[in-house]
Amino acid sequence: MIHSTAIIEAGAKVADDVVIGPYCIIGPKVTIGSGSVLKSHVVVSGRTSIGKNNKIYPFASIGEDPQDKKFADEDTQVVIGDGNTIREYVTINLGTTDDKGITKVGDDNWIMAYVHIAHDCQVGNHTIMANGTTLAGHVHIHDHVILGGFSKLHQFCRIGAHAFAAMDSGFQKDVPPFVMAQGSPAIPRAINFEGLKRRGFSKERIGMIKKGFRLLYKSDLPLAEAVAEMKKLESDDVQLMIDFIERSERSIIR
Repeated sequence: MIHSTAIIEAGAKVADDVVIGPYCIIGPKVTIGSGSVLKSHVVVSGRTSIGKNNKIYPFASIGEDPQDKKFADEDTQVVIGDGNTIREYVTINLGTTDDKGITKVGDDNWIMAYVHIAHDCQVGNHTIMANGTTLAGHVHIHDHVILGGFSKLHQFCRIGAHAFAAMDSGFQKDVPPFVMAQGSPAIPRAINFEGLKRRGFSKERIGMIKKGFRLLYKSDLPLAEAVAEMKKLESDDVQLMIDFIERSERSIIR
C-alpha cells in the first residue's frame, strides 16, 4: 500500500492499510490511522497525528513549522481527527508554546484547495472551508461552520457553530453562532436559515434563533442590553449565542 518512491522515516507509525502514493514524505514523529489515503507528493512532518479514514490530496503540507518568528523548534503538535478531506496545496502548521502547542482539526471536515490553517488554530467538526480560505494563528472554528472561498480571518478570531461566511469576506472580530456574514470587514446579514434547515432544526428552533438575531442586530440596543433581552427568550440555541458573546475577547461583528 506504500509506493516505492515514498519516503517513510524511521519512527513513523503508519497503520497497515494506509495508502501512501508516489513521492510522499512521512516524518519520524508522524502517526497515521487506519483507512487513510495520501494521494501523492504529500508531506507530513513534525509531531503530527492523523486519525482514521482521512483522504489527503497532492502537495498538501501538514505539520511543518509555524510561520511565527518566535518559534524555536519547540515540541509542538498537529492533531487531525477522522474522516477529513484535505485537498491540494492545503497547509496546516504546528502549534506554538504561546498557546497550548497544538493545532487541531476535528472530524469530517471538507478542506478545499489552498486553504491555510495556521499555528494554534482549533477547527471543530463538519466544517467546510472553500478554496483559498486563510486562518491566521489562534483562530477557532466551531462545528458546522462554512467559510466561502478566499475568506480571511484575523488571528484570535472565533466563528460560532453553524455560522456562514460569504465568499471573499474578511473577519477582524468574532461571529456568533448561526449568523451569516458577508463583506470585508464582514458584517452580519441574517441567520443561516438554509444550513439550519438542512441540519434538521425545527421551525420553532429557527424562529427563536431569528428572535435572538433581531434583538442582537435589529433592535438598535447597546450590546449589553440586547444580551439582557436575549436571555428572556429562554432558548438553548439563543443561550449558545449569549455564551459565545460573553466569552468573546475580540468582540463580535455588529
